[in-house]
Amino acid sequence: MSVMPIDLAPVVAATARWLARAFPSPVSGAFNAALVELQARQAVTVAAWLRYPTDMDAELLTFVGPGGSARLDWMVGADADDLQADEHAWRDWVDEVVASWAACLLTDPTLAGLAVGRLATAVQGTGLTARFRRLLDPDAQDSRAAALLRHPDLAASIADLHRDQLHELLDPDVARTG
Repeated sequence: MSVMPIDLAPVVAATARWLARAFPSPVSGAFNAALVELQARQAVTVAAWLRYPTDMDAELLTFVGPGGSARLDWMVGADADDLQADEHAWRDWVDEVVASWAACLLTDPTLAGLAVGRLATAVQGTGLTARFRRLLDPDAQDSRAAALLRHPDLAASIADLHRDQLHELLDPDVARTG
């Protein structure tokens, strides 16, 4: 993993949007909704970079498509009839594995630290910890706003879909013995 791909923006945007809608802020207000979306976007960005680590991976994803949100929508009980409208076309860009990995990162701070550390090592990047501060070290307002998004029990159905793959990627020795 040498260079981070740049063509992941549609997948990151759609998958973060899906997570923010599936697990909205329990605290009303536009600012809290924005905090949820921001935390989801940081987790999805890390997950997407791990899942598609090269430009070739990103190009293949763009060519083949990420699969969409149908299974995820079903799992969270979204009404399929409401999702067929043109205004929901963005859901085609949701990546189930990336959403699952992001849910893992949002609900497990240790795993999030491992993931960001892996990226920092891959690109010899300094400053990634600061770039992903809301993912790695949410303050009290971040935590209140994203209480549903970060709740391990509520997000478990999504996180558990591909958790083993993420563990295998980040720490194969622990994944084999765990």
